[in-house]
Amino acid sequence: MKLKTIFLTAFLFVATNSIAQNSNNEINSKDGVRYITTSINYPVAGIYTFKGGEPIVELNSNGTGFYQLHDQPKRAMTWGFECDKEGALKFTKGYDSTEYIMYYKFTSPSEHGAEEQWNKVEFSIHFNSLKMFINGERVKSFIYKEEN
Repeated sequence: MKLKTIFLTAFLFVATNSIAQNSNNEINSKDGVRYITTSINYPVAGIYTFKGGEPIVELNSNGTGFYQLHDQPKRAMTWGFECDKEGALKFTKGYDSTEYIMYYKFTSPSEHGAEEQWNKVEFSIHFNSLKMFINGERVKSFIYKEEN
């Protein structure tokens, strides 16, 4: 009986962790229903700058951050990468890069009021230069460590 309890506990622990790692959220974008996740195997959290300064994009690992449009103050937002309903990331593989679709939505109002829409931007990872780009103009360097 004790062995069954230990086995059941271990099974539930593994199942819970597997589900949590593939978690995703359903969003309603201009393109219809999409799914997003922040689970990605690259160090995307950090500050992305435009030519070394503002405007910036700041991504936190928990799916929050700040997005600053040109000539505007930075604003709080939530973000995620497009995935399928099961949580598998959607991406396009290039010669030395991978491209994802990142969605973000402001959580703080602008001068014109709250914006309740999800915005879509390109997010690319370039392995030879060790740089990540948001919308092709905000950049962050990273260190790539292959998992064995």
